[in-house]
Amino acid sequence: MMQNLSHTRRDLVGIGWMLTTGLCFVAVNTIVRGLDGALPAAQAAFIRFLFGLAFLATVISPALRVGFPRDLWGLFALRGGLHVIAVVAWFYAMSRITVAEVTAIGFLNPIIVTIGAALFMGERLATRRIVAIGVALVGALIVLRPGLRVLDPGHLSQVGAAVAFGASYLVAKRLSDRVPASVVVAMMSLTVSVGLAPLAIVQWVPPTWSQLGWLGLVAVFATAGHYSMTRAFAAAPLTVTQPVTFLQLIWASLVGVLIFHEPLDGWVILGGGLMIGAISYITWREARLRARTPTPPTVATKG
Repeated sequence: MMQNLSHTRRDLVGIGWMLTTGLCFVAVNTIVRGLDGALPAAQAAFIRFLFGLAFLATVISPALRVGFPRDLWGLFALRGGLHVIAVVAWFYAMSRITVAEVTAIGFLNPIIVTIGAALFMGERLATRRIVAIGVALVGALIVLRPGLRVLDPGHLSQVGAAVAFGASYLVAKRLSDRVPASVVVAMMSLTVSVGLAPLAIVQWVPPTWSQLGWLGLVAVFATAGHYSMTRAFAAAPLTVTQPVTFLQLIWASLVGVLIFHEPLDGWVILGGGLMIGAISYITWREARLRARTPTPPTVATKG
């Protein structure tokens, strides 16, 4: 019984860290949307990660001095490459489509992560979670209504970003099992900065001090978001923490309406409500069932 209670507490801690992650990333979305594509996507992303690199210098230096096994370097490089693709595509999408649309399409990310965790990491994907993911995906489709409107290049770019982010987070989960969360985030900032540098230099536009300041703030929220996300991965299984990310749609929709005066479609409310209801119920239900399951005593013999 004590073991089950411990699992429940760790699940709740993981959910708490993922809620923090969502709030940080909504703040990032808000600032980048406000910049409105004033800088090329690769350059804006590069500057953001340079700031993140400066914030994490005290973590990176000791880690590099100690060094890593060769296979860990491979995982760091793989995550960095995936993240380069993801952030460039995401910055471009943020300059083309609404905050709510970017967030809704981004829900491909936790779907990819959850399925990938089950296929490649051996995490259990119970029937309730499969149904919840299916219902949540229907909700996202209601929000987007594909086939009923012309797709902007930003929509396609965000689809690519979501897939690349999902793959990157799967690598992050593997890394979080072997190194501290702060090192995972710091090495991501280093590898992504290196990968973005040539892309940024090719299309460099002199930034203003205001733009630098906002991108510095993006780095603060993004670094905090990645750190809290990695802590969530370490605290609980991905099938518990990832559904929480669907809450970001509600927050992003409110930001779009209140700050950027974007129209709030009734379909967005319906689809978002469907996703939140399905995911919230299944997460609560699974936690209750785990707490009720008795743990057999260590002296028990096979029947």
